[in-house]
Formats: sequence, structure tokens, C-alpha cells
Amino acid sequence: MFTADTIQMVYQLTLAAVLGMLVGFEREYHGKPAGLRTYMLVTVGAALFTIMSVKSSLGVSYFDPSRIASQVVVGIGFIGGGLILVRGSRIEGLTTAAGLWATAAIGMATGFGFYVIAIYTTVLVLFVLWVLRFLENYIHNGDLSQNKRDEDV
Repeated sequence: MFTADTIQMVYQLTLAAVLGMLVGFEREYHGKPAGLRTYMLVTVGAALFTIMSVKSSLGVSYFDPSRIASQVVVGIGFIGGGLILVRGSRIEGLTTAAGLWATAAIGMATGFGFYVIAIYTTVLVLFVLWVLRFLENYIHNGDLSQNKRDEDV
């Protein structure tokens, strides 16, 4: 019932969920439209599609696992496009859409077995979302607090 292969796939999905949860927590904490559950679902879904494409291609010479991976990117683009709003001269939701795109890549990396890359990319995404927020506030307001300009542009 639980083969080594099954245990590895469960590990991959669990790691994807945890990495998505970390990014989703940051977005949830800052009250963004896509939060904890959304980011977790994106990473787990991307990981599962990737795992299925890799496992389906074993022993089949004409199967190309990159075809499923490319469709994951298209699907995330569709979801991300729905999050971007233009209000006058302001664009909202762009960072959230880009974050979902990045977490889909994290899920895919996990599904392909690139665990170190997936973890490192999660750290980079969190750095961009959390730490660079302070730098943006300083540039725009001369203040390092995150409350002055907490827009998702």
C-alpha cells in the first residue's frame, strides 16, 4: 500500500503545502486578497500536476512532462489575471498575482524533486514580500515602517 514511491509523493505534496503556507501567511498577515489557503492550494496543485506528469512519463518515450507543466503556468496566469485590477492610475493585485505565479513554480520544483531550489525560492519570495516592503516605504515615504505604504502594486 505505502511504497517508497508513494511516501516520496506524500513528502513532496506536504513540502509544497508547507512552503505555500509560509508565503500565504505573509499575504494573509498583510490582508491581501489571496492568502494562506490560496497559496497552499496553488503549491499543492502545481506539485501534484508535476508529480503526475513525471510519473506518467516513465517508460513512455513519446510523453513530454513539460506539456503539463506549461499548462500549470497558463492556469496560474488565468487566476493571477483575475486578481489584477486597474483603478484610475493605480494597479492593484500585481504583487499578489506575481506571488501566486512564484508559488506555482515552487510547487512545480517540489513536484520535480528540486527540494533545495523550492526552499531557497520560498526564502527569496518571502524576502521580496516582507523585507523589500520596508525599503519601498522608505523610498516613497522616508519611513521604514510597513504601515505607511502597504499597497499591493
